[in-house]
Amino acid sequence: MNVNQPLRATAFAALALLGGVAAQAAEVSVAVAANFTAPMQKIAAEFEKDTGHKALLSFGATGKFYAQIVNGAPFQILLAADDTTPGKIAKEGRGLPDSRFTYAIGQLVLWSPKPGYVDDKGEVLKTGDYRHIAVANPKLAPYGTAAMEVLDKLGITAQVQPRIVMGENIAQTYQFAATGNAQLGFVALSQVMENGKLREGSAWQVPAAMHESIRQDAIVLHSGKDNEAATELMKYLRADKARAIIRSYGYGL
Repeated sequence: MNVNQPLRATAFAALALLGGVAAQAAEVSVAVAANFTAPMQKIAAEFEKDTGHKALLSFGATGKFYAQIVNGAPFQILLAADDTTPGKIAKEGRGLPDSRFTYAIGQLVLWSPKPGYVDDKGEVLKTGDYRHIAVANPKLAPYGTAAMEVLDKLGITAQVQPRIVMGENIAQTYQFAATGNAQLGFVALSQVMENGKLREGSAWQVPAAMHESIRQDAIVLHSGKDNEAATELMKYLRADKARAIIRSYGYGL
């Protein structure tokens, strides 16, 4: 009798088991609102570790993603920066209405990379000696819409308008401020905060009452209807581990 035979049998069994897991693993293509870049990268890594499924992430402006979806882009899940776009997608028959839910509530901040520059009431908007302020395009990005609502509520839109540098999405808006091309920027709290702390600079967390709530909804698109990874990712986003990551970047739930 060959003494190595039981070891070989065990090795083959292990390989067969691993092959079975690999065969069951699936991929899902996810369009992700730019403000949710950092938390979603963490969530996707944990999701793959825990389930074996892989989330292929694309980041950008919700308005642009909608146009791409209408034109047949092969996304299977949309994580929007608003609740309007997923609602429209469901109504138009491009997504599964029952899959839709609010995965995060965004927080708008006025931010500068310069420590002590932005006060805790946002008075710098009226008194600060700044040449440019970065704002996301309100036609494409809900955070841009919220920023313009804040300026309207403060009664300073006309005063600030000539200084606005418009980003295509919230990621580009953050870059304008981070690189100093704009001295201030209305950005997402998630872009400047991690684990409950501001990473750098100074910021005014805009009171939620000053703009429409930034409810961020997820929806499975029709192309993801029978995709196991899409189903599992939507469950995962509701689970404790993902929710803890979402909270750590300053989002409400």
